[in-house]
Amino acid sequence: MLIFFCKLLLFHHFHATAENTLCQMMGDPKYPLLSKDGDITIGGLFAIHKQETLSSFEFKQKPQLLYCSSVNLRDFRMAQIMAFATEEINRSETLLPNVSIGYKIYDTCGSRMSSMSATMAVMNGREFAAGNRCNGQPPIHAIIGDTESSTTVILSRTTGPFKIPVISPLAACECLSNRKDFPSFFRTIASDYHYSEALAYIVKHFGWTWVGAVNSDNDYGNYGMATFLKIAQEEGICVEYSERFYRTEPEKIKKVVDIIKQGTAKVIVAFVSFLDMGLLIEQLSIQNITGIQMIGSEAWITAKNFITPNSFRVMRGSLGFAVRKVNIEGFANYVMKAFWDTAFQCSQTDEKLSLYEINCTQHQDLLVLKNYNGDVPEQRYSSNVYKAVYAVAYALHSLLKCKEQEGCERDLTIQPQQVVEALKKVNFTVKTGDHVWFNSTGETLPQYELLNWQQDSDGSIQFKAVGYYDASLPPDQRFVLNTENIIWAGEQQEKPRSVCSESCPPGTRKAAQKGRPVCCYDCITCADGEISNETDSNNCQQCPGEYWSNTENTECVLKTVEFLSFTEVMGIVLVFFSLFGVGITLLVAILFYSKKDTPIVKANNSELSFLLLFSLTLCFLCSLTFIGRPTEWSCMLRHTAFGITFVLCISCVLGKTIVVLMAFKATLPGSNVMKWFGPVQQRLSVFAFTLIQVLICVLWLTISPPFPYKNMKHYKEKIILECSLGSTIGFWAVLGYIGLLAVLCFILAFLARTLPDNFNEAKFITFSMLIFCAVWITFIPSYVSSPGKFTVAVEIFAILASSFGLLFCLFTPKCYIILFRPEQNTKENLLGKTQIKSY
Repeated sequence: MLIFFCKLLLFHHFHATAENTLCQMMGDPKYPLLSKDGDITIGGLFAIHKQETLSSFEFKQKPQLLYCSSVNLRDFRMAQIMAFATEEINRSETLLPNVSIGYKIYDTCGSRMSSMSATMAVMNGREFAAGNRCNGQPPIHAIIGDTESSTTVILSRTTGPFKIPVISPLAACECLSNRKDFPSFFRTIASDYHYSEALAYIVKHFGWTWVGAVNSDNDYGNYGMATFLKIAQEEGICVEYSERFYRTEPEKIKKVVDIIKQGTAKVIVAFVSFLDMGLLIEQLSIQNITGIQMIGSEAWITAKNFITPNSFRVMRGSLGFAVRKVNIEGFANYVMKAFWDTAFQCSQTDEKLSLYEINCTQHQDLLVLKNYNGDVPEQRYSSNVYKAVYAVAYALHSLLKCKEQEGCERDLTIQPQQVVEALKKVNFTVKTGDHVWFNSTGETLPQYELLNWQQDSDGSIQFKAVGYYDASLPPDQRFVLNTENIIWAGEQQEKPRSVCSESCPPGTRKAAQKGRPVCCYDCITCADGEISNETDSNNCQQCPGEYWSNTENTECVLKTVEFLSFTEVMGIVLVFFSLFGVGITLLVAILFYSKKDTPIVKANNSELSFLLLFSLTLCFLCSLTFIGRPTEWSCMLRHTAFGITFVLCISCVLGKTIVVLMAFKATLPGSNVMKWFGPVQQRLSVFAFTLIQVLICVLWLTISPPFPYKNMKHYKEKIILECSLGSTIGFWAVLGYIGLLAVLCFILAFLARTLPDNFNEAKFITFSMLIFCAVWITFIPSYVSSPGKFTVAVEIFAILASSFGLLFCLFTPKCYIILFRPEQNTKENLLGKTQIKSY
């Protein structure tokens, strides 16, 4: 019935205009569908029909006129609001007093071709066509329209050279903000740059990183989608596919729907014009594609006439921004009165009566039609037309120098360029409370409501506001959202997930998949020593020097500090053997002291023997300095004590070896060698050998002493507390000097091994030095290759092994005789083989 009314009303206006036709241009006339005479005329271009039938262009006959069909209710409402605003201004006593505004509204049929034809018609006018108005005041002073960006571009480029201002209520293409190309263009809607920004913001807000994109293949869709894709890329949103189509390409629409069906993205951003969206919804319904979360542009998000039971099953839960809903007072009455006057030639008896108290008794059975205007409140964009008409009126008011209730200087000739300049300065508030002004690019700042397609309990469909976006506010206050009130696609209570790859948990990082968008990635576990404590980390962070990653790689913890301690098993074992060696040495010393007057003790140089036992005790004890947490003093003590005590020990052994050799020489006739190596000389030799090591150690400690060091190179996951050598030359000098004395002792003992004496210790000294040298030769590669605390353990083992070797080799035979063969502990037995036959 509403379509019937539209056709009836259009028919009435069309023929009323046709009766006043003066002439025709290029064949059949092109008349406005809606018109009204006035002192000043405003043009209007709207897609009152949305389908156009093209004639054949075979150039064999005269082309037929274009035929338009299928009423576009949205644009028809806009045409009505233009007429309503004009009449409201004409009744005003303050705005353009005593000056009437007329209008001529043409139908563009939603096509570029008809838009061009309508543009030429509204610019030229009937008088111009008849040749009566070739100069002077132009037939129109401004044009309201068009509602599509592509047709508005055609309109603005055509009117641009003539400086005729164009004010569009709905053309949002960012391309129209170029003042160089469109210097006389204005609009009462914000550019789609802001809308694209708002769409990208809401997609990011809900965590959708994997979306599909569909747009109309026209200026509105292409520019809007390009802006969205740019902002989406900056915000880390990936687009699985970006497809475009136009309403005249049915096969392309089917292809787009197939791509949506096959895609994995659960969220579709549809930057589609009003007429194109109807065809897309139709195809989605035919293929029964559900569960897709549609994010819509302002062109179709409030298109209630798209909703059918099948289409709502597909589009349920759609989200999109729309201009704020504004109820224009008096418009509903105006629409109803126009319908009743046109359809039944009757009117209200009293302006104060209710809308439906109409003196049409013969048609009262048709009062059921009173709800036909139920869609008026959802005509959000009609308020943009309302503001556009008022903007022109205020601009003309300033140019005509109007005074309240005194009229205007009506004889002034107003050129379109003057209206353009006046529009740049308008600043007023309409009765709806909206403030109207134009910025430097000829547009207004956006104020959007976020709408959600929902179904009430009674089955009716509503566009429920669940948030708003106001670009005039600070960035952190622009977007307000009430998530609890949203119904999602498929009538779900939880928002859908639309990601190419699932989120990477803490402890992992994202690794891009080759050849795919950045939102498609694999989750790679962070390497040891690296962490990620956030979801979807792009990189793992390296832990600081003294920290290491935990087993989950989610946080840095202090590295395990490792050193050879007294409490661990290895430390306890080494301490035990060290103290055991001290105990055995003390027992030997006690045994020797108790038997100091026996021949075997006296014959083995008891003074050097006790000094050797003392030095062996120090050797066993110095191994304890290697155990425990390294400190500055313990590091200096352990190496110097080790070096000095071992030199003292080897010096005693070396002294005993020399004594054996000298004693053999002394038995020869006429030999007086022993006077040069008596007890004093023996003490001095031990002191001299030891003093040299002491000087080496002092020099080492003076130049570059050992110090505690946190070794973090050998093991990345733990800290090895060890003693840095400081000067490696000093360390190897200490070891080298010990080795030199040991080799010298070994050589001398080896030479004296065959001396025919029962008390001859050379064999045992040779064997002990052989063990000593073998231990320390083996120690060098083991020391270098052993990791961490095992390095210290190897060094302690070498100290204990060489100490035990000297102790057992030198003192076990003597202890055995003292304890188990006392009959051999006699002077006669010891001298039995040493008596020289000639003596």
